[in-house]
Amino acid sequence: MSAGQRFAQDATIVDTHIDAPSLLLRNWADLGVDTPKVEFDYPRARQGGLDVAFMSIYTSPGEDRAGSATQTAHTQIDAVEAMIGRHPERFALLRSPADFERLHARGQRVLLALGMENGAPIGDDLARLAQFHARGVRYITLAHSEDNRISDSSYSRKRTWQGLSPFGEKVVDEMNRLGIMVDVSHLSDDAVRDVLARSKAPVIASHSGLRHFTPGFERNLSDELAKAVAAKGGVVQIVFGNAFVDPASAADTQAYFVDNAKFEREQAAARERGEAVRSQADFDAAWEKAHPPRKVPIDAVLNQIDYAVKLLGADHVGIGSDFDGVSGALPDGLTSVADYPNLIEGLKRRGHSDDTVRKILGDNLLRVWRAVEAQAVRR
Repeated sequence: MSAGQRFAQDATIVDTHIDAPSLLLRNWADLGVDTPKVEFDYPRARQGGLDVAFMSIYTSPGEDRAGSATQTAHTQIDAVEAMIGRHPERFALLRSPADFERLHARGQRVLLALGMENGAPIGDDLARLAQFHARGVRYITLAHSEDNRISDSSYSRKRTWQGLSPFGEKVVDEMNRLGIMVDVSHLSDDAVRDVLARSKAPVIASHSGLRHFTPGFERNLSDELAKAVAAKGGVVQIVFGNAFVDPASAADTQAYFVDNAKFEREQAAARERGEAVRSQADFDAAWEKAHPPRKVPIDAVLNQIDYAVKLLGADHVGIGSDFDGVSGALPDGLTSVADYPNLIEGLKRRGHSDDTVRKILGDNLLRVWRAVEAQAVRR
């Protein structure tokens, strides 16, 4: 066992963004056993030392328009619960940091927490927040690749609300009341500012890079906004995907969302005319064939973390990989949940102390989660 592997097994590793649930709906697999062609499964999670994996409950803008986002979200949560039910000795649902030690079972279990990517399943009904909280959702990324009822998206050219909507302000208030972490990844700059002004609790960026390395790419946080997240007591979870840590890949990603929005509009119009439509899978396959993943070194992620620690301090940096959400477009040496030891060894080579590395791997996120819970209790 390498030094990185030993450290990974001893530290608490919390990854705030793994897209296994939506992957399961497209291609079912038993993630409790070795599963080829995915980036998260139990054997590799234990190999990499992963302790808490936030399962991303993702719904698309297209599902929002079709009115199916709520159903999709509940179905994905069902899939996570089924995975736990199939392997209760390997997985458990984590609803609070207070339950970590009891459920972790001396490192034999990988604890699954739930993060909702895109607030679309809420619809226009605030009561659904309590429903999803009851099912275990502990953070919500307010928007995704298009503006929604809650917030503007960083990828959108419309800027419907110039930040948060009036309904979005109520959503933030209710999330604070319930103890659900507000996630500003994917939001426009103005929306991030509005969230920071509105929220009484610390906020997170569950899977974001820093715009310092990708100028003009609003999906990543500016230095100003990253510092504002930290100043409010929050944490920036550095993402691994090439699209967020490599400038050329970031440009590809921006182009994808522009073309995908056009594709969705064209398919909606075709359906109204009663014509045949192409599937999202077909569009994505054609896009990926035309834009193969670029070769990106692990140093691209290490550079982001180095810069974040210097900019924000060691108490405000974490990791949110986006495993199973970027179609394999990941840096060399960070291609699955087995690879956290490579990240650890890279950070140690760059001079980060054991204490700093432990904070980045998971301690910071757990601290913020506790603070959000405490704020909810005080209200």
